[in-house]
Amino acid sequence: MSSSLPSRVLGRTGRSVSAVGLGTWQLGGDWGDVREDDARAVLEASVEAGVTLFDTADVYGDGRSERIIGAFRSANPSVPLTVATKMGRRVEQVPEAYTLEHFREWTDRSRRNLGQDTLDLVQLHCPPTAVYASDAVYDALDTLVEEQAVAAYGVSVEESAQALTAIARPHVASVQIILNAFRLKPLDEVLPAAEAAGVGILARVPLASGLLSGKYDEHTTFGADDHRNYNRHGEAFDQGETFSGVDYEAGVRAAAAFTALVREHGPAEASPAQAAIAWVAQLPGVTSVIPGARNPEQARSNAAAAALPALSDAFTAGVRDLYDTWFRAAIHDRW
Repeated sequence: MSSSLPSRVLGRTGRSVSAVGLGTWQLGGDWGDVREDDARAVLEASVEAGVTLFDTADVYGDGRSERIIGAFRSANPSVPLTVATKMGRRVEQVPEAYTLEHFREWTDRSRRNLGQDTLDLVQLHCPPTAVYASDAVYDALDTLVEEQAVAAYGVSVEESAQALTAIARPHVASVQIILNAFRLKPLDEVLPAAEAAGVGILARVPLASGLLSGKYDEHTTFGADDHRNYNRHGEAFDQGETFSGVDYEAGVRAAAAFTALVREHGPAEASPAQAAIAWVAQLPGVTSVIPGARNPEQARSNAAAAALPALSDAFTAGVRDLYDTWFRAAIHDRW
């Protein structure tokens, strides 16, 4: 029997989704090895905890994450799930690659992986900046909707300016963006603009790649196949995806300050990770927060954050002060 979490309508999709979903990058790779049985256990625990939104991509494990979700969905047809996938990272990252021909190819592959005739939501996967302003790209996406390959489309972005460009388009259903206590720029313009336009916001990297859990220190090591090891300076993809782009040592110190803030002003029952997720989930304009989980315990703990009581003004003031002290000068203008 699954629990019930607070839910919101995911922008122009019209679909109701849980306020905390599940990001599944880690089920495909790039966070160290996760066995398929363990991956299924994470999905099962999430659904039992009330999660109704899974976020994936066609490149997570070269489709492994999608296939695991597809098998789970096939085995649990009565579970009310929305699966958001992403496309666009299977080719050289140039605007010319974002064509209807490629879109059809990529969505056909995702439809096979997920076992869906029509994808619930497909998002452009952090494409080159010029793509967000291309009429031809949105015409092609509209064609996918007309052909019933996808029910709705959105974008995933690295930068706030990219989000604002997409929000202005009439058929963009949702925007996925990095948003956490170490990355506050979306609060300036993106969240108000999305809310005004009826566009959903999916907040990713809510724990700053685990830093906000308070469990890492300067001696923590990560595996060779973990992006927290090999992408700290943007060697493989945008640096902002790893620890939200903040310097690791500074992040560890700021995370200690965040843990102290949770103890002083957060709910007594909340861990630092839960408080971090809840703070993002409670921001006006946020539809769902999509933390990852490597095991069922993490999945249940993350989902429980959606049910925490409203965080205090003192807590929010502390988050803003922490950001201003540690990160604003280094990252605010970058993303």
